[in-house]
Amino acid sequence: MYSVVIHSPHDLRVDQIDQPGAPEPGTITVQIDKGGICGSDLHYYHNGGFGTVKIREPMVLGHEVAGTIIAVGQNVTGLAVNDKVAVNPSMPCNQCQYCRANMRNQCTDMRFFGSAMRFPHQQGLFRQQINLPAEQLVKLSPDINMEHAACSEPLAVCLHAVRQAGALSGKKVLVSGCGPIGCLTILAAAHSGAHWITATDLSKAALDIAAKAGANSGIDVARNADDFRTLGMNKGTQDVVFECSGSPQALANAFDAVKPGGTIITVGLGGNGELPLSLAVTKEVRMIGSFRFDAEFAQAAELIDRKVIDVSPIISSVLPFRDAKTAFDLAADRSQSMKVQLDFG
Repeated sequence: MYSVVIHSPHDLRVDQIDQPGAPEPGTITVQIDKGGICGSDLHYYHNGGFGTVKIREPMVLGHEVAGTIIAVGQNVTGLAVNDKVAVNPSMPCNQCQYCRANMRNQCTDMRFFGSAMRFPHQQGLFRQQINLPAEQLVKLSPDINMEHAACSEPLAVCLHAVRQAGALSGKKVLVSGCGPIGCLTILAAAHSGAHWITATDLSKAALDIAAKAGANSGIDVARNADDFRTLGMNKGTQDVVFECSGSPQALANAFDAVKPGGTIITVGLGGNGELPLSLAVTKEVRMIGSFRFDAEFAQAAELIDRKVIDVSPIISSVLPFRDAKTAFDLAADRSQSMKVQLDFG
C-alpha cells in the first residue's frame, strides 16, 4: 500500500509501505478514506518541523482522518466491518499525574499521530490502511460525508477552546485569524450561543469563508485598520476574544478589543512577543491558553455526524493522495484554499 511521507523540507513522497497484518485483540483495521492537511503538516513540509521539533527520519504525515473498518480483532465490541469511523489521533498514557487529574491533553507521555516530538517518530495516518486500538475510533452514521468526518480533529480543538471561555450565550465574540481553526472556532462559538461574532483577518478570501461559517461581521485588518480600532471604544467592546492566528501582534491587539473583565483565549501557536501588561492589569483581563482536546473529539465527531455543525464551508479542495505535493502546495496558498484534503480511496 502507499503512504504520504516527509523525508526533508519539500521532499514529500508517496512511498510504498507494508500493509498492516491481521488486527490483534482490541485493535481494528481501518481503510483511510479522507485526510485533512493541517498547519503542523505544512510546517513539516516547508521547514522540517517547528521550533525544536524537527524530523530526524522519514515520517508519515497526517492526523485528521476518517475511514471505514475492514477487519476487527478479538475482544472488540460496538464496532464492526463496514462501520464508518473518525480517528482520534491523540493517545495519552492514562498513567501520569495529568491524565489522572482528567487533563489528558497535558499528558507527559503523549503519543500523537504524525508527530516528530518522539524519536523514533510517531508515524502518521496519511496511508491507505492502518491497525488502530478500538478506543481511538468514533463510530459514525453509514451516510456520513467522509470529508466532513475528517474535520473531527480540528473541530475538537475549537470546541476545547470554546469550553475554556465558559458560557458564550448572549456575548460578543471576536475571532482573530480566520484559517481553518479560526473558522471552526466561529462555528463552535455560534453553536455555543454567541450573540455576535466578529472575524478579523488579513485576507478577504478568508473573511468570506468566515462569513459562511457564521461570522456576523468581518474586518480586513490589512485594509481597514480603523474599523478594528472601533472594537476598542469605551475600553473595549468584546466579551471574549479567540486569538487563532498565532501572531504576537494580533494577540497584543486583542487587549484593546476585549472589555474590562473580558477573556482572551489563545488558540494559535506562534512566536513570542511583548504583551500590553498595563492593559491586562487595568482592564482585569483573563488570558487562557487552549491546547489540543480530550473528550471534545467524540463530541466533535457526533456534532458533525448529526449535522448540528456544518463544516463544509472550510473544505476548499479534495485531491488524490498521489498528488500530495500539489495538495500541500495548494494548502499553503491562503488565497486559493482553506482546508485541503487528500482522498485515499
